Amino acid sequence: MKHSSFKFICLIVWACITVFSGFSDDVTSSLETKILESFNGDSDSTLVWKAVGSRFTSKVKDVTYPLVTYVEAWPVAVFGYGRGNDSTPIKSFGINGRFDRQGYNWIDVYPTLKDTPDTPYEIPIPGRVQNMDMWVWGANLKYYIEIYVRDYMGIVHSFKLGDISYTGWRNLKVNIPTTIRQSRRILPSYAALTFVKFRIWTQPVEKVDNFYIYFKQFKVLTDMFESLFDGNDLADPSIVEKLWANN
Repeated sequence: MKHSSFKFICLIVWACITVFSGFSDDVTSSLETKILESFNGDSDSTLVWKAVGSRFTSKVKDVTYPLVTYVEAWPVAVFGYGRGNDSTPIKSFGINGRFDRQGYNWIDVYPTLKDTPDTPYEIPIPGRVQNMDMWVWGANLKYYIEIYVRDYMGIVHSFKLGDISYTGWRNLKVNIPTTIRQSRRILPSYAALTFVKFRIWTQPVEKVDNFYIYFKQFKVLTDMFESLFDGNDLADPSIVEKLWANN
């Protein structure tokens, strides 16, 4: 009887260890803030941001909207009243939009690489992201902004970052639903999201003949914890590729 009870207790302990070890990455976290894009327009940045509008985008003479540029402007709540220094002035990314008709018009803002400026580039998001935020300057227009991300299965998800019907700078934030998988049962378990683009939507009741929006400091709050195990390097695709390239 005592022997049976001892075996039963051992089985319970073993089951608990198995369950908790199997979900260790889900219950242990190491949250960090990562800036995906400062929108400072630095010369050493590898990204080139572009914007394209929907059907009724205006064209004035030889100029096709939307226009984009970097301007010396910033949210004082983050950077104070200083202007940076001569070598790295503080800047923000500006979008000048214009449409010929009111309606559900949109502008897509997306990154490319300097070496391939005609091809959209998706920014890898480190860790398992919990939320995304960005500082956006609004002119009290009834517009809103969406964020698009792609999961490891290639499915694109969109989230509403927020309305921009306010005046001045404001930090907009969106939580990433836990229903979007950022890990797998099999190795490699890490399955990162990639950032695809922002989309600015106009509302049918709002003016669209000429408007300005500014972006600054796009960042994520992400869980960087990864469980280590004997042979964890063999679950790293980059390491595996190097090992097999030598054969």
